[in-house]
Amino acid sequence: MSKRIAASFRDPSGFMFEHKGVIYRQINKSYQADYDTLMESGLYERLTRAGAMIAHEEVDAALAPIPKLAYKVVKPDPIDFISYPYEWCFGQLREAALLTLAIAKRSLEFGMSLKDASAYNVQYFNGRAVLIDTLSFEIYREGEPWTAYRQFCQHFLAPLALMVYRDVRLSQLMRVNIDGIPLDLASALLPNKTRFRFGLLTHIHMHAKSQKRYAGQMVDKDAIKVKMNRMALIGLLESLETTVKSLKAKMVNTGWTDYYQDNNYSEDAFQAKKQVISAFLARIKPNFVWDLGANTGEFSRLASDQGIRTVAFDIDPGAVTQNYKQVKAKREKNILPLVMDLTNPSPSLGWHHQERSSLAARGPVDAILALALAHHLAIANNVPLLDIANFFKDLGSYLIIEFVPKTDSQVKRLLTTREDIFPDYTQSGFETAFCQAYKILESKAVVGSERVLYLMERGIG
Repeated sequence: MSKRIAASFRDPSGFMFEHKGVIYRQINKSYQADYDTLMESGLYERLTRAGAMIAHEEVDAALAPIPKLAYKVVKPDPIDFISYPYEWCFGQLREAALLTLAIAKRSLEFGMSLKDASAYNVQYFNGRAVLIDTLSFEIYREGEPWTAYRQFCQHFLAPLALMVYRDVRLSQLMRVNIDGIPLDLASALLPNKTRFRFGLLTHIHMHAKSQKRYAGQMVDKDAIKVKMNRMALIGLLESLETTVKSLKAKMVNTGWTDYYQDNNYSEDAFQAKKQVISAFLARIKPNFVWDLGANTGEFSRLASDQGIRTVAFDIDPGAVTQNYKQVKAKREKNILPLVMDLTNPSPSLGWHHQERSSLAARGPVDAILALALAHHLAIANNVPLLDIANFFKDLGSYLIIEFVPKTDSQVKRLLTTREDIFPDYTQSGFETAFCQAYKILESKAVVGSERVLYLMERGIG
């Protein structure tokens, strides 16, 4: 039986579905002319060869869940982990925006136009942003405006501008507005000085004012005399590109970006910790790892450097930005840094709560890394140890976790501003709680510290 992907329902040109654990796309007959142009014009080959677009292969159309509508069925290259724009750092969103504009410009060279500019049509694959939606193209018609202009501004330009001129954490507005940040809201939130930046004045402030002026009015498209020729469209895309490139987020020092330099580890203890974690990974041989509380990815790379696909989550956008910059500088393919607050992880969102999957729904994975994390959840956020254990149990089969005692300077720092109401936060209390969800396979003291590393396997039931 084929199962339609719940998030894929908005585009009448086709939809995604799953069959025997493999993801496919049905291309409907209504999209036949556009699809044939995409494949025959050379655009598909150019984009996939450049790594700008995910490749696919055509398969037996008999797999189509709705045969009467089907023209083709294709099998895209699989994406290891689906991430969302509100989980990206500034640099990742900016890269996705520039990719979208580059594809829009390239499409015109092949007689096509990019009809969709959704940030959700971009994913990170082998360390770089790629377009994943085969149905995003249409045959270009001279004189027509760019239909995706508003969508691009709401999905990319508005959040990027807010992250630069207000606060990087405002990317979370995309979690509330999954169709993109409304331009009137972005215009109201941006400081007045952005009205003196031509790109932001044009594409956000004036754009928002225009939307408000014509909201609710009946428009006769045939009566519209203003046309946008090819050169004007290219000019629009280049103006957007210049505006996006001019946006550069400031690095904010949160205290966590320098965590590895500001802790009580000696160099010997630091290396000893790496050796233990590497040995644990070698023992369980995971194919996919989630590093929860990854900071800048120092320990995530113990997995990714071995060819293990790794997603590195952290609450701090600054740490994730540093991690992402390292991915780009070293052209790393096996690690994906993402912003995630584990006390309030990404939920299921959108229509019928199914357009965007929760963090848990995108798992479980082979193994979880939770290093120097449990004490933050237990003490800084008052999460009981058993609840932490059960949360991790839902996410992965194996767990590599670090216990940090109250005598450690990092825990002392957490307790300086609050009463110690955590009598069960001891090594024995930790083991008792986690043994209700896991079986402890091995434990190792970190030489030169009072910390202990555990390798655990999820229990049955």
